[in-house]
Amino acid sequence: MYCIEKYFPGWRSFSIHESSPTPRGASEKLRRHAAHYVPTHYFAGFPSGDMHPSGFQNQDLENQTFPDETFDLVITQDVMEHIFNPVKAFTEIARTLKPGGAHIFSVPLVNKERPSEIWAQRDENGGISYLHEPEYHGNPISEKGSLVTMHWGYDICDFIYQHSGLLTSINYIDDISRGIRAEYIEILVSRKEVRLEDKSDIAI
Repeated sequence: MYCIEKYFPGWRSFSIHESSPTPRGASEKLRRHAAHYVPTHYFAGFPSGDMHPSGFQNQDLENQTFPDETFDLVITQDVMEHIFNPVKAFTEIARTLKPGGAHIFSVPLVNKERPSEIWAQRDENGGISYLHEPEYHGNPISEKGSLVTMHWGYDICDFIYQHSGLLTSINYIDDISRGIRAEYIEILVSRKEVRLEDKSDIAI
């Protein structure tokens, strides 16, 4: 929320898509105060774009049903390390962002200066190929947790730009007065370039 409010103080009037929200913290604040907030989760085997019985719209980040340039902001909190095809996911996020919009997200940059590594991937039959010891993180809608597919490093910025054209900055905030102090606290902001003809219409 610190980065959302710092870079996009008008967020309350924005169209915002949050993938895999949790019932607390930033997700709850966005739900309560954003005028156009769309929370989604991915439910395998359920029709994409339909409303799931859980109350969330079903959206696969790799294959979204939203029209082009729908959202001012896309928010993900510790999601991008669980994506099997991050090229498609980042491309889809860029497609659904309006010019001047941004993907604001947290992701553990565990590799730091070392190159990012694929941790698990789909095989040719659609199964899972584990390249390292399987690793799982908590999942708000599944007790099984979410499989880690990527160990990202700082080169994630180049990866995102190469595949989506979004320019990404890494924000490192260490502020004990705000309760922010931990090992993996980077917040990434990936911005979609404003076209010349759109510049007069952007309200930040």
